[in-house]
Amino acid sequence: MGLITNDVVRWGILLSWFVACVISWTVTFVNYNNDKQYYYTRYLMGTGLPVARASALTLNLNSMLILFPVCRNLISFLRGSCETREFYKKTVRRQLDKNVTFHRIVAYAIAILVLVHIVAHCFNMQNLYWAKQDGAPPLKSKLSVPTSGDKWVNPITSIGASSLGFGLLEKVLGTLAGWTGAVLTLTFLLMISASTELMRRSYFEQFWYSHHLFILYYAMLLVHGSGGLVRKQSNLDVHDPDTCADEYDAWGEIPECPVPTFAGSDAASWKWCVFPLGLYFLERLLRLLRSFQSVVITKVINHPSKVIELQMSKPGFKAQPGQYVFIKCPSLSKLQWHPFTLTSAPEDEYFSVHVRLVGDWTYGLAEAVGANKNEPLPASQLPRISVDGPFGTSSTDIFGYKVAICVAAGIGVTPFASVMKSIRYKLYNQDEGLLLEKVYFFWVCSDTKCFEWFKTQLSDLEQSLNEMGRHDFLDYAVCLTRGWSLSQAKNIYLQEERQLDAVTGLMQKTHYGRPNWATNFAKIAEENQGERIGVFFCGPPSLSKILHKCCNDYSNRENKTIFVYNKENF
Repeated sequence: MGLITNDVVRWGILLSWFVACVISWTVTFVNYNNDKQYYYTRYLMGTGLPVARASALTLNLNSMLILFPVCRNLISFLRGSCETREFYKKTVRRQLDKNVTFHRIVAYAIAILVLVHIVAHCFNMQNLYWAKQDGAPPLKSKLSVPTSGDKWVNPITSIGASSLGFGLLEKVLGTLAGWTGAVLTLTFLLMISASTELMRRSYFEQFWYSHHLFILYYAMLLVHGSGGLVRKQSNLDVHDPDTCADEYDAWGEIPECPVPTFAGSDAASWKWCVFPLGLYFLERLLRLLRSFQSVVITKVINHPSKVIELQMSKPGFKAQPGQYVFIKCPSLSKLQWHPFTLTSAPEDEYFSVHVRLVGDWTYGLAEAVGANKNEPLPASQLPRISVDGPFGTSSTDIFGYKVAICVAAGIGVTPFASVMKSIRYKLYNQDEGLLLEKVYFFWVCSDTKCFEWFKTQLSDLEQSLNEMGRHDFLDYAVCLTRGWSLSQAKNIYLQEERQLDAVTGLMQKTHYGRPNWATNFAKIAEENQGERIGVFFCGPPSLSKILHKCCNDYSNRENKTIFVYNKENF
């Protein structure tokens, strides 16, 4: 049951994409392998021709698709437009949250297709080069004789020594298709090599700047096929290659076999890319316009463990719990936008983000807003900030369930800070539209210092629930996996009998070690039989796989208990 809920639609979408790629590749291969227009070109190049052309068309298809998932405003619009439809709300919207994952999958597919395309054309060009050499079959030699006008089919005009000594390589790179293909390949390699997990997490600036090479990538892609390197026969009506191929010595001498003429294949990349490029241009234009909107920093708060909080206001800014924004500080960089999850609730009079100081940009931001000073900076000295967003994530769907499980690992707690604050406001205001009745919250940390900034919000919620007589609404577990010294361990032991926890100061005691997820899911399933339980996670992929599997394993068809898995992606 859980497999159907959590995986069928996702795999169905991926299967549809894969089938589309296979069909486009196969149809194009069959076309170029059998079409009489390419009879002589295929004879010169060999099987590499249909392979290269099939890979090129499928590459165009994926170069079109790869832009849609990164149109953040489009994704947010689609999420919003699906809110009123039950099927979309529970199923399709969760697929929209996997937009970055699909973007990466398409990028891997492009990498494979680029490799296949290059290898195929290496064989093609080598075969064209051999057709110019002494000892080549007579028909290949005849087709390779340099001619002017529309009669040439072999772009290799000579096999003499090259000026730079690179032989065939120099001749290939001397063509429009050759040098644009080389630039396109190098550009793509730079982008994909700078997009690894390590680069994104540790060298975000390099990832950000290198990804903007997509402009060069698409420029080369649009130009690449316009050179007409692959030729097709243009006079099939008077010259049938099935009949005339064996009569090559009599071409032009007998009426039924005039000299074949050829034309370059039409450039096709623009047909695939013009719409997504136009859509992405509008996306970037909207982001640019937003960057000029006034944002006021109303408060800067220093938290322990190198975390700062920025409270801001912006006219017309409306957000839902758990959404995220992109922030730019022009005094630090006029181009860099960094994503941050909102930690404020919609009910607050401001919106806020918590920034962990881990790199040059975040340290520069802290210095610019005066976080390292004893006294707050006056408003006139605070830097100008641009904010793009907010954008939706899976956490915004938590209020669509009666029972929810929230799992955070380390700094992944930030989206749940907003959710917890909003829950407190809704309960306090006795919001009749609140469907949520029970929340299980797990926070897994490797360091005691990680608890410090969030425990205040958790403590406020805990206190509010007790005052309202709703102490059973929230069941939480703070799990410390490591990070305590021997002296801390002794202190924890001595204070074990105290009402408040020695580490967090909360009413519920800290758990030491990793949670037993199987036991927890079994317990929650037993307590909430027949419920559709939303599971929301923000953290590393390794833990995500465990939780995803538990959602599938502990969903029960008989008593209709279903765990619906949602993972944060941005």
